[in-house]
Amino acid sequence: MQRIGVFVCHCGTNIAATVDVEKVAKTLALEPGVIVSTDYQYMCSQTGQELIQNAIKEHKLTAVVVCSCSPRMHEATFRRACEKAGLNPYMVEIANIREQCSWIHKDVETATEKAVILGRAAIAKVHLNAPLKAGETPVTKRALVIGGGIAGIQTALDIADAGYEVDIVEKNPTIGGKMAQIDKTFPTLDCAACILTPKMVDAAQNEKITIHSYSEVEAVGGFVGNFKVTIRKKARYVKEDICTGCGLCTEKCPQKNVPNEFNLGLNNRRAIYIPFAQAVPKVAVIDPDYCTMLKTGKCGVCSKVCSIGAIDYKQQDELIEREYGAIVVATGFNPIKLDKFEEYAYAQSPDVVTSLEFERLMNAAGPSGGTLLRPSDGKHPHTIVFVQCVGSRCDNEQKGKSYCSKICCMYTAKHAMLCREKYPDTDVYVFYIDVRTPGKNFDEFYRRAVEEYDVHYIKGTVGKVVPQDGILKVQASDLLGGQQLHIDADMVVLATAIEPDESARPLATKLTASMDTNDFFTEAHPKLRPVESPTAGIFLAGACQGPKDIPETVAQASAAAAKAIGLLNKDKLLNNPCTAEPNELMCNGCSSCEKVCPYGAITYVDKEFRSHDRSIIIRRVAQVNPAVCQGCGACTVTCPSGAMDLKGFSNKQIIAEVDAICR
Repeated sequence: MQRIGVFVCHCGTNIAATVDVEKVAKTLALEPGVIVSTDYQYMCSQTGQELIQNAIKEHKLTAVVVCSCSPRMHEATFRRACEKAGLNPYMVEIANIREQCSWIHKDVETATEKAVILGRAAIAKVHLNAPLKAGETPVTKRALVIGGGIAGIQTALDIADAGYEVDIVEKNPTIGGKMAQIDKTFPTLDCAACILTPKMVDAAQNEKITIHSYSEVEAVGGFVGNFKVTIRKKARYVKEDICTGCGLCTEKCPQKNVPNEFNLGLNNRRAIYIPFAQAVPKVAVIDPDYCTMLKTGKCGVCSKVCSIGAIDYKQQDELIEREYGAIVVATGFNPIKLDKFEEYAYAQSPDVVTSLEFERLMNAAGPSGGTLLRPSDGKHPHTIVFVQCVGSRCDNEQKGKSYCSKICCMYTAKHAMLCREKYPDTDVYVFYIDVRTPGKNFDEFYRRAVEEYDVHYIKGTVGKVVPQDGILKVQASDLLGGQQLHIDADMVVLATAIEPDESARPLATKLTASMDTNDFFTEAHPKLRPVESPTAGIFLAGACQGPKDIPETVAQASAAAAKAIGLLNKDKLLNNPCTAEPNELMCNGCSSCEKVCPYGAITYVDKEFRSHDRSIIIRRVAQVNPAVCQGCGACTVTCPSGAMDLKGFSNKQIIAEVDAICR
């Protein structure tokens, strides 16, 4: 029988306010095998840990049960403390009496009774625990960054500066992301390109960084420290290693009427193109959907004018297989589609634009050369209406998003200020629900728009926009003034909600990473592990984790890089010893466990067994690679014969807990 020590934490008043911790400790002291049972105000403190360590040594304890907060919070803390005292860390069990008792019950008697039951269950389990030893695996000293926006670039630069090789995979022909499309940044009104372009060049010139542009992650296998990734490098039909980016082919291409996605379709490009002047890599790419040569075999103008022979119409997609120790996800965001917001007439009038489209119209490298002109007739607008929260904070989740997109209030203030500064004769109206400016110098920036630039901020919503005779009839409400407004506008700008990039969910499936209901990647812990995913070795940076502005994105990118560097700096990693273990005598070779394993840890082999009559038979049985297994338990619940068990969480242990609860 185990010699068990039980330690009940007050957690200040988090537990003690609702749970009678002294009673819990006294009651659990009567359980079989319990040698010592005590309580303390803060078990996770240095003094509390020393109390546990001294008890282990004094009473020669072989197992420990801590009744405290969640294992997610402090299981590692108590395991380390017990290990220092000479106890195997996997002989420690946590009974979560904070979240499961004190925080959900108001009645002391009920909460105390439940705490006793949970403690009893933990004692029953630890009786069947066995010492486990973690194995070791080497770490591949290379990182992968998925996404080449400002988050991905910053992450890659930080990892490279630490001396480690890093690959950037970007699905577009150039890195830069959304920031490359922006004119100015708030609250300083700096030129976005002036900030971003040097970082793009630094990434391209850094000998530790390899950029896989126009590429996507095809498959991901392996585990933390040893990920095996297949990258699909899409055919550019241009030899990247010899193209100089001179642009002659893009000038001579006869196919001129291709919508320019970099300018959001506000103008056209050629079938062969370089997205923008500062593109990295500055290599042309042929759009196979519009190239006459690729579709019909007739044309070839770009090949004829290219003096160095960089055009290759027969180029095929290339699959690249590499190993990485850590992966950082930085897939960014996109504005939501507006097909469900017919009231704003976005599909009916070209003069109703999104905020990102407005950025391109104001940008010196945009379709109108930085001069603000109406898309419909090329005339200067004199009245502009900005509409906030289009799709954000939406009650109808089938139509929009329930969350605040965080950046809209600030970039709208920026747009309004730039309009008034460049065109003082322009009347600017901003309709808002409320103005959210939680950032350094953010509120001051908004106040400048109102007080210095005379932007008309109106608390209310726009009910309808009707195009009529070249004018946009805007019907809106002024909640503070208590009246209906009718404004004849030349342009309407919609501050659209943002959502994760469409590549996020398929990528999460490949990475076995967690996502929330809005398709944002989920962090391991919102406070203590904000840049780590629950999947070991996968880190998060930027708007893939939630809406955020550029400074916050860059800060999170550097944080994710620091975590990745900390992993890559290790020569070996300790494996989780709580891995699946098959009982070969019970295994019937059905492959059910192999099919559900998300990590590919289970394989099947033919093995010789001696039958009851002493003859040799060959049976197909499961084998588990403990280095790859992450202990998720999917195989144990799938196995129809009950042959698969999980070390530390065996069927016997689970049943013992249930029996203790039902006692």
